[in-house]
Amino acid sequence: MKNEIIGYVGTGAFTESDAKKLTGINLAFGELHRDGSVTVQGRIDKLEMIPQIRGWNPDLRIILSMVQADRDAFTRCCADEELRKTAAASLADVTVRYDLDGVDLDWEYPCVPSNGSVVSPDDRHNFTLLCAEIRRCLDAIGGRKHYLTIAAGADLYYVNCVELPELMDHLDYINVMTYDLKCGFHALAGHHTALYANRGDVFTNSCAQALELFESRGVPADRLMMGAAFYSRKWTDLADNENHGLLVLCPKGGGYGPDYELLVKEYENKNGYVEYWDDEAQAPYLFNGSTFLSYDNPRSLTAKAEYVKEKGYGGIFYWEHKCDGTGVLLDTLYRKLR
Repeated sequence: MKNEIIGYVGTGAFTESDAKKLTGINLAFGELHRDGSVTVQGRIDKLEMIPQIRGWNPDLRIILSMVQADRDAFTRCCADEELRKTAAASLADVTVRYDLDGVDLDWEYPCVPSNGSVVSPDDRHNFTLLCAEIRRCLDAIGGRKHYLTIAAGADLYYVNCVELPELMDHLDYINVMTYDLKCGFHALAGHHTALYANRGDVFTNSCAQALELFESRGVPADRLMMGAAFYSRKWTDLADNENHGLLVLCPKGGGYGPDYELLVKEYENKNGYVEYWDDEAQAPYLFNGSTFLSYDNPRSLTAKAEYVKEKGYGGIFYWEHKCDGTGVLLDTLYRKLR
C-alpha cells in the first residue's frame, strides 16, 4: 500500500470527481447480528450506485464496513466456531452479491466494554480466529483480490486487546482511527486528531504516536493507514488562558462539534471564533473565549500527508465523506498524496 486515500462513505452526495480522487471507499455500515447473519439492504444507500461508481473509476476499491447490530454480536460470533463460519460465509456472500472488493470490520472494541458492548477477555484470540475464517471465505471467491481490513483504536488499550502479528496474517491493512484522541472521555480541551502531541498535554497521544505504536507491535508501516477527521470536537464552558483554551480543564468531556463545511461557513474567524495554529502539534483550533473546537484543515492534512510519505505508511483515510461538502479536504489529500 502506498499513498492511499480512503473515505468512509455513508449518506450524502458522492460524485464522479470524488471517485476519481480516491483509491478506496468504505461503505458505512452493514450490520453483523449475533446469529452470524448480515444486514446490508436498508443500511447503505450507495449500493445501487456501485455500477455507476465503478464506471467512474474502475480501479476504486469498494469495501463494506461492518458494525454490530447487537451489543454482543462480535463477541458471540468470534467465540463460537459455527458462528464464525456463518458470519464469514455471510460476508463473502454479500461481497459477491453486490460486487464488492472486500470487508472492513469496525468493532469498537474487542475486550473493551466502555461503549456499552458485551465483551470478553477471550475476544483477543477469538478475533484472530474470526478474521482467519473471513480471510478463508474471501479467498475462496476467486477472481480478483478481495480485501479484509479493520478499523482500530489508536492507543495502547487496543494493541493490548488484539493479537496484532497474528491478525496481520489475515488482514491487508489497518485503518488506525487517529481521531477522537480527545473526546467524551477527556475533560481536558485539546486536539482530537493532531499529528504530534503537545508537550503540555498530560493525556499524550497523537497520530504519529499511534502509528509508531502499531509498527512497534509488528505491523508493517505500509499496511497502516492514518485517520483524518472531517468533523470537529468541542469543549464548552472553558476559562480563557494564554493558549486560548488549549489544555484547559473542562467541566465535562468533549462532544461532537460542527462538520468541516459548517466550520468554514460559520466558525473560522467568524461569530466571535478565532482560528489558532499549534505549531508543535501541527493542528488548528478555534476559540471564542469559552468554547474550544479541534479539527483538521488543509494545513494539518498537508502535514499528515508529508509525514505518511516520509515514514512509508500506507496512506490516509477519513471519517466521514459527507462532512465536507466544500471538497477542500479531499482535494488537499489528492494533491499531496496522488
